[in-house]
Amino acid sequence: MILVTGGAGFIGSNLHAALHDRGLETVVVDWLGNEGKWRNLRSHPPAEIIPPESLVDFLADHPPIEIVFHLGAVSATTATDGDEAWASNVALSLHLWRWCAARGARFVYASSAATYGDGRGGFNDDGSVAHLDTLRPLNLYGWTKHAFDLNVARMLAAGAPRPPQWAGLKFFNVYGPNEYHKGSMISVVKVKYDEVAAGGPARLFRSDVAGTADGQQRRDFIWVGDVVDILLWLLDTPQVNGLFNAGTGQARSYLDLAHAVSDAAGVGRAVEFIDMPDTLRGQYQSFTEASIGRLRAAGYSGQFTPLEQGVRLYVQDFLATADRYR
Repeated sequence: MILVTGGAGFIGSNLHAALHDRGLETVVVDWLGNEGKWRNLRSHPPAEIIPPESLVDFLADHPPIEIVFHLGAVSATTATDGDEAWASNVALSLHLWRWCAARGARFVYASSAATYGDGRGGFNDDGSVAHLDTLRPLNLYGWTKHAFDLNVARMLAAGAPRPPQWAGLKFFNVYGPNEYHKGSMISVVKVKYDEVAAGGPARLFRSDVAGTADGQQRRDFIWVGDVVDILLWLLDTPQVNGLFNAGTGQARSYLDLAHAVSDAAGVGRAVEFIDMPDTLRGQYQSFTEASIGRLRAAGYSGQFTPLEQGVRLYVQDFLATADRYR
């Protein structure tokens, strides 16, 4: 049995679909809610759906779980409820780590590139306590993800019990199908598609960083299928442990992305620059680029989908079709 927390969400439902395609039994931990998340599972219903508040009791019955993919989280970078974010992103994660260590289950969890803050210190996925202590996330979400990474590093350094396999993935800017419930946290690709499909220009934030031109803010955008491939590789290689970046290793500009969306949608390239909202100033990462040397050294040899190809897949195979779901 495989447990996927956040399994009705964006990355979780794409992973669940891939596990379903392999004929594996998956239990999903998530709320379906009223935002249509059930459609993320419509083509591949799981064996069971556990509401997050029932997870601890479910685990107390000692189910025969081989591996936990812990992808559920309070993931909004604009989140302000510190108690809720800590309970979900740190306290529950620690409970799952300790449960897996005690029961001999493998544990793979989602960290985030938001742990790197403004990126001035680089994007080195060194998982040591000394290195993690140097990171300064910009928002509550990034801080809670960082706090769990740091707790893991401290437990390992102290020789505390650990799962037989553990891996944390620092996801960069993931885009692809099944993200439609995410509201303001939906990918830039989906937002730009909606703008150009409605006949307007792609709207991009003006730069608020000296020396960076408008539209030249750069992020490491990664196709969700590539993220799932890394997760499946971890499933297939139980000897791999560690904290790893999950990005392409190549930053691309927002202008590149806007042009790729317009090209995939078959409309002319048109961009309008707008002021950045005050709520994002001081919390906006203008540059991210994964260092993927540790992932490669651990044996991952998968090739990442170029931005233009991934955007075309997303637009033409999902967004522009009658059924947008994976």
